[in-house]
Amino acid sequence: MLKIQQLDLLAKLYENIIVPEAVWQEVEVGKDGSFYADLTSFAWISIQEIQKREGLDYLTDLDKGEAEVIVLAREIDADLVIIDEILGRQYAEHFGLTLTGTIGILLRAKKEGHVHALRPLLEQLQSNGVWLSNNVIKEVLILAGE
Repeated sequence: MLKIQQLDLLAKLYENIIVPEAVWQEVEVGKDGSFYADLTSFAWISIQEIQKREGLDYLTDLDKGEAEVIVLAREIDADLVIIDEILGRQYAEHFGLTLTGTIGILLRAKKEGHVHALRPLLEQLQSNGVWLSNNVIKEVLILAGE
């Protein structure tokens, strides 16, 4: 959501967001980039460390942020996790976590009237380095009624 300057959609759709330390650190690495937002400045976002670091030992083929999302979600019995990468999604499903991704968030935001059109946001994602196939875009636009 950072890459399309739509972080506020998360506040509109979800009561609060808990971000694992590793994800926060990934965002902080991009501090000088055009997509940066200080996650600590949002009252509805909290940064949380995982407690059982040994859980990461089973997720070594994921990047640290995704692995911590899964471990933390299990620790706090999270209602929902947000993961876009396919392997991370597969792990989340394996562990029985309810998940969504950027596309799911955008579809929900459209359905609830928080955004009027998805096409420009999908194009913005693509132009900012997010790979989306033409088939995925076509299916998303059909689901969105565009």
